[in-house]
Amino acid sequence: MTRNVHLAAHFPGVNNTTLWADPRSKSQIDFSSFEHLARTAERGLFDFFFLAEGLRLREQKGRIHDLDVVGRPESLTVLNALAAVTERLGLAATVNATFNEPYEIARRFASLDHLSGGRAAWNVVTSSDAFTGENFRRGGYLDRADRYTRAAEFVDLARELWDAGTERPFRHHGRHFSVEGDFTVPRPPQGHPVVIQAGDSAEGREFAASTADVVFAGWGSGGRPPGRHSTRHGTLEAGQAFYADVKARLARYGRDEDDLKIMPGVTVVLGDTAAEAQEKAAGIRRQQVSAQTALLTLEQVWGVDLSSYDPDGPLPDIDPVPESNLSQGRTRRGDVLEIAEKWRALSRAKGLSIRQTVIETTGRQSFIGTPDAVAAELDAFVQGRAADGFILVPHLTPGGLDEFVDRVVPLLQERGAFRTEYEGATLRSHLGLRTPERTLTA
Repeated sequence: MTRNVHLAAHFPGVNNTTLWADPRSKSQIDFSSFEHLARTAERGLFDFFFLAEGLRLREQKGRIHDLDVVGRPESLTVLNALAAVTERLGLAATVNATFNEPYEIARRFASLDHLSGGRAAWNVVTSSDAFTGENFRRGGYLDRADRYTRAAEFVDLARELWDAGTERPFRHHGRHFSVEGDFTVPRPPQGHPVVIQAGDSAEGREFAASTADVVFAGWGSGGRPPGRHSTRHGTLEAGQAFYADVKARLARYGRDEDDLKIMPGVTVVLGDTAAEAQEKAAGIRRQQVSAQTALLTLEQVWGVDLSSYDPDGPLPDIDPVPESNLSQGRTRRGDVLEIAEKWRALSRAKGLSIRQTVIETTGRQSFIGTPDAVAAELDAFVQGRAADGFILVPHLTPGGLDEFVDRVVPLLQERGAFRTEYEGATLRSHLGLRTPERTLTA
């Protein structure tokens, strides 16, 4: 039996994927941009529209990071507006469980679910850095071990509030939260808005298995030389291993395999021929990684000022500083000494400059080729149980999905792997997720 491919759209914002200098690139904050991409995704019969969020603008060497200068609109505000100009498309907001409170977040998501007719989703993220905490009254930060326990209790409490609705008082006394009273919004149309979790760590995988409805798997390069698709789980075999590991964790929480959808974030570059697609992808990478961006990216690994280095020259011969705070608000992934050595080895083996090394090691063009080839590969990952679907991250705002919807979606439909119309009205129905039974606690 052919498995259905699930698709979602990630709004390109403050990241190193977006082509800021491209003349087709428009505002990342004007509502017309959000509306265009959302309408395109709905025309393509996507499951949902996804918004990332940051609670503080990142800094490097004491200055606002170049990619953050346009700012970051608050996700739920944007999605409430999009609910009025879309009919079936799910609306997913990233909201931090470390620097927010459950009652207010549960109320806001319940409101969005009602306003949209059952299309709300919450991407639960955590933060462990004091830099972000400085923007909040209580400040400080949580230890890594505590942020997931707080997030788990946060989500559990939100679900208690959604189940209580306006029909009965609620009472919760736990390790992180002690609240009681009356909720102000009736139970959401979906029962519980869809919960999304992003993360690839052992804690993140366990949290997803116990709590999430969707995993937004991070398919970035993670500091490693790229594979065939330049992704963390970039081969079919690696994707299958990740998929099997997360799905195998579900049983201990009394959940079935279909209760959790795994949807990696990917990018797509299309061409009329394979050669044209590869040439376009190479051009996109050169635009994404300017000489200045290459040095800034290298500084995030090395943790020292590298502005005196030539981006067209060799990598630094000095070792990284593991505990550096040169870059604030960005997670330094993995062992920087190990990453630096891998980058050096790649640079030596291929004779790459700093800029060329950064281009090759941070590549995000996950699927490159003709529409037929891309449709076939996306389908192969889903049929091979390496993913349940994909969250597409376009490189242009707001028209970056237009070509995919026009040229790839029809081919997926011809393969019998993608819907030809929405069959239900809620996001849970799009994803094939059950409506949770109502649980009322005393």
